[in-house]
Amino acid sequence: MNPEQGQTLYELIGGEAAIRKLVEAFYPRVQQHPLLGPLFPEDITPVMDKQYLFLSQFLGGPSLYSDQYGHPMMRARHMPFPITAERAEAWLFCMGEALTEINISEPLRTTVLQRLSGPAYHFVNTP
Repeated sequence: MNPEQGQTLYELIGGEAAIRKLVEAFYPRVQQHPLLGPLFPEDITPVMDKQYLFLSQFLGGPSLYSDQYGHPMMRARHMPFPITAERAEAWLFCMGEALTEINISEPLRTTVLQRLSGPAYHFVNTP
């Protein structure tokens, strides 16, 4: 929530349309990244759909993910995959690039990345 404007990050970014654009800009980068690409299936569409639902909810929009899948429990959902600190950093880098591509300017870009860095590093489960 942005206390000065009384808006959520979801609203400040541009809502549904912007989250969809973000996910569409993000996943090609993930698939091409040497540390991240091997973790994802060839058909990335279901992953993108879930990411849209999750990011909408996580950034203060409608509870789309919980409505469809229950509590996110994201750390548990990521446990089968070897997540290292390097991979968390790569994920955040790709997200930063995607935010730039869809024209999210500073300081909003940094705010979103800071919000996402908590979960990104929380998922680390491999040295």
